[in-house]
Amino acid sequence: MSLPERLGELRQAVDTGRISRRSIKLEMRANLIRRLQQNEQLFPGIVGYEDTVIPQISNAILSGHNFVLLGLRGQAKTRILRGLTGLLDDELPVVPGCQINDDPLAPVCRACRTRVAEEGEAMPIAWLSRERRLVEKLATPDVTIADMIGDIDPIKAVRAGLELSDELTMHYGLLPRANRCIFAINELPDLAGKVQVGLFNILEEGDVQIKGYPIRLRLDVVMTFTANPEDYTARGKIITPLKDRIGSEIRTHYPRTRQAGMAITAQEAWVTRNGDGAGMIETVVPPYISEIVEEVAFVARTNPKIDKRSGVSQRLPVTCLENVVSNAERRALASNEPTAVARVADVYAALPSITGKFELEYEGELQGADTVAREIIRDAVGQIFDGWFTGVDTHSVVEWFDLGGTLQLGDTTPAAELLEQTGQIQGLLELAEHARITRTDPAPLVASAIEFVIEGLYAQKVISRTDEWQYRATADPQRATPPADQFFDTDIPIPRDKKKYYN
Repeated sequence: MSLPERLGELRQAVDTGRISRRSIKLEMRANLIRRLQQNEQLFPGIVGYEDTVIPQISNAILSGHNFVLLGLRGQAKTRILRGLTGLLDDELPVVPGCQINDDPLAPVCRACRTRVAEEGEAMPIAWLSRERRLVEKLATPDVTIADMIGDIDPIKAVRAGLELSDELTMHYGLLPRANRCIFAINELPDLAGKVQVGLFNILEEGDVQIKGYPIRLRLDVVMTFTANPEDYTARGKIITPLKDRIGSEIRTHYPRTRQAGMAITAQEAWVTRNGDGAGMIETVVPPYISEIVEEVAFVARTNPKIDKRSGVSQRLPVTCLENVVSNAERRALASNEPTAVARVADVYAALPSITGKFELEYEGELQGADTVAREIIRDAVGQIFDGWFTGVDTHSVVEWFDLGGTLQLGDTTPAAELLEQTGQIQGLLELAEHARITRTDPAPLVASAIEFVIEGLYAQKVISRTDEWQYRATADPQRATPPADQFFDTDIPIPRDKKKYYN
């Protein structure tokens, strides 16, 4: 369908029903209803909110509410607001050159009313795409009422020979320029209290007044906000009267399952780098590595040494996985290996992508971010290893270390060298096959599985590892000391002076 180019054509299209003319809230409501009826995905790329956040947003839109998304960092709040443009019409008719996207059939600003009166039905029509109907502002303490609402421009008044109270002397702020659009304010608590007060009329009556002059603009706008919960930040808060005027308060959350988190990370992380002109090395991330990287975020969110009020962003596993793949690439390039396969050691090498994603409590500050991060990785490896090797007998491998065997590995150890060093450990290759590899798989993949087994045993504290990546028998006497009945017949009494060692 061709779009009208003149005011008269637009009026005829509206009269015949070819084009709908409605407020933006009714427009979003109608498009949402259509997409729900057709069972379409409302927010592509948003994972884990299907049964929580998205239904609440849908209810807010169906109710015609302005709303605020409350949640910690890295919970896709901004992406959701940007995705709201998908509920707008493809094109919107506006008066050409109007700063506030005026409706040609009912203009609110004086300049547009004058133009319609002078040009009549022959006035040209411009069309605004849905992508341009989102006005986004990051709230900062230096934002003023003039920035948000507007001001009187004395220079414009002098040049045009107008009184300062004339409507044509106004310089429009962000809100009037968002007329017939979605206006999104990120980090609302950072906005000064007096500026938040300036939003009252928009939310309640839908109009603005500039500099106290009797000039009113009836705006058609959807107001959306993002914020951390007010008790989670000392930078500011949403003032109570403003919260009262916001229709719906929707709380976001981190992924509640590891599978949901992995889906987000796989979607966001730059992992598939084949064919980018940088050596053409194939990159492979085994499933247990993806699980470990995601589990790092889950463990960090419950770690008492990390500040829960600040949160642990979902960006942590995304950047961590990218660093893991990069370290595997670096090793493969140095070793002339055709495939870069991620290992557990690469997760430790990704510390720079982890330590900046959380804030520490006092106890954590005493230990340092690197130490806390290594503890978290070790816990994550142990959790994933338990899931993959529940009920699997690892006694033969542990016994090799208990008998004095040692390994010297690291994140730069080539796959061939790792396989050569571990080939002498009886039963290790059979254990590695539980990580879904076979003996005929490429050496880097087998090496990754073998290292997963060794690091898993270290994470379970049945073997030990130095900071220089030397694996050996654990020094833990509770684990290293065998039970009494392993060396003594239970029917033979243990001498009194020996009991203290075996009880």
